[in-house]
Amino acid sequence: MSAEPALEQILYISTLSPRETVELSSILASARRNNTRQGITGLLMFNGKRFLQVLEGPADAVEQTFERIRRDPRHRAQVVLSRKRVERREFGAWSMAFRDGSQSSSADLYEDICALSAAAHPNLKAELQAFARQL
Repeated sequence: MSAEPALEQILYISTLSPRETVELSSILASARRNNTRQGITGLLMFNGKRFLQVLEGPADAVEQTFERIRRDPRHRAQVVLSRKRVERREFGAWSMAFRDGSQSSSADLYEDICALSAAAHPNLKAELQAFARQL
């Protein structure tokens, strides 16, 4: 009987590179397709200038995905806020859940993030909710 691969979770923030524009629907479609194939789940938030993302899944897949993101010229100043092994997924239902300020009122968005992160580790929940307040 083989053990399940260790799960890794990375929380990072990055800034949209100057003079870059983002086609969020294209980014999300690609992320969801790739993440499903690699067994990665998570959450992405974008406030028009900064991305905050949680990636979780098999450690090697998460590392490869994050390395690809680090090389993406649309991002700069990537800062890892948390990198840890986890026993269970905190965003297991989503290949990539997404929230930004254009989807609803800021109060509704904050409530959505609170609901999405209800079972998350307290530190992760605090980071996500603080970012959601800025959307």
